[in-house]
Amino acid sequence: MGELIPLFPLGTPLFPGVVLPLQIFEPRYRRLMHDLLALPEAGDKRFFGVVAIRQGWEVEQIAPAAALYDIGCTARVQAVRPQTDGGFRVVTIGGERFRLLDVVVGDDPPYLQGEVEWLAEEEMADEAAGDHDGIVDPPGLVVPGLPDPGLDQVVASVAHGSLEVLARTVRDLFTRYVAEVADLGSGGGGQPAVDAETAVLLHAVAGDPTALSYLVASAALLTTEDRQALLAESATRRRLAAESRLLRRELTLLQTLGAVPVPLQQFAAPMTVN
Repeated sequence: MGELIPLFPLGTPLFPGVVLPLQIFEPRYRRLMHDLLALPEAGDKRFFGVVAIRQGWEVEQIAPAAALYDIGCTARVQAVRPQTDGGFRVVTIGGERFRLLDVVVGDDPPYLQGEVEWLAEEEMADEAAGDHDGIVDPPGLVVPGLPDPGLDQVVASVAHGSLEVLARTVRDLFTRYVAEVADLGSGGGGQPAVDAETAVLLHAVAGDPTALSYLVASAALLTTEDRQALLAESATRRRLAAESRLLRRELTLLQTLGAVPVPLQQFAAPMTVN
């Protein structure tokens, strides 16, 4: 049995460390906010799970468990502003990833709940496995004068260095991509440049490959399927490798067709890195 948490289906996934502002107006989600605000402010339970709706499917029209992707992310409530009409303006930030095991539908509470398992242990295992991707460690390898623990340190150092190279590559590709999108949005013909907000965000994630990977996943104009696949990847190295491929694809589309795979807009939502 997993833990039961409130669910908030959206059209796109939420990523850890990314800010998600919401305007709450539906009665069931007003109830959700009242339930969360009734919890101790000093505790850590003021959150709900954000899960993406499969493209073209409405949760109410088919079985909810089939309508939703199985990997989601918690949205931790940071600020709440009640409105005169009874609704709320809420600022949340992406927290922990989870796997959705089952969906509970009921009258009380009126909002969906999900039985979930947390992915922290899976992330640790996949991060360790990802660090050895591309590193050959044949059985019986011995470095003269270097004990086994020393060899482990060498492997770890190589893995860390290659991750930094991969992160730098993704950062450079993303910088070019953002500049190209901005140039296309302004009609083209100018000198592509990164806007000040993106520059600040990139500076904030400098030296943190995981945060960089989530920034790119949330900011790039990707399809829901592409974003969901990035959220489902537990290893930072593999997520960055996938983003490298996606950004190269998107740059090719921008430069040859002058098009992106979703309606052109600045970005889906304001972002920050926790």
